[in-house]
Amino acid sequence: MSEKQATIDIIAEIFCQAVKKTLDKSTKKSVKYSKTVQVIPKVSLRPEVGCFVQFSGDYNGLVVVNFSAGAAMELYRSYMLAMGMSENDLAQDSTSAEVVDTMGEMTNQFMGKAMQMVESKFDLTSYIGQPKALSLNTAITLTPDLDFQDNRRLVFSLETHRFYMEMALERTEFIAL
Repeated sequence: MSEKQATIDIIAEIFCQAVKKTLDKSTKKSVKYSKTVQVIPKVSLRPEVGCFVQFSGDYNGLVVVNFSAGAAMELYRSYMLAMGMSENDLAQDSTSAEVVDTMGEMTNQFMGKAMQMVESKFDLTSYIGQPKALSLNTAITLTPDLDFQDNRRLVFSLETHRFYMEMALERTEFIAL
């Protein structure tokens, strides 16, 4: 008898695929994700660059993406160079507005892809707000005013750096009719 997979883990797998597809295309780099999903007690923004966005509709949740300075710079540089920007015009510091804004834009793109993939597979729709991105010196725990009891951490790797997505999802179960 097979054990039933939790809905948050199904959603987490879709989010991993969405991040990979979006970033592979927009950065021209190979992004990998761990096949292991971690159960975590809370969702937090962590240094150096963090992005967060809530989604709501037929299912509700919160996503936080934490980038080290190195991961943010690697993604930013690859993204901008893939768009045709010259090396001389690139920001040099992960705390610059250009880098932070680009991490927010990337988060917006892969969240849009994830929402599209969930809708295609389950015929359920959620909408995201505008992701907020900021440069951080210390961690900040986010506690939404909803009963998010399930939390997961997903691990992504680039050529030389890792970054993390933490997600909270309301307790829900997707059952096919």
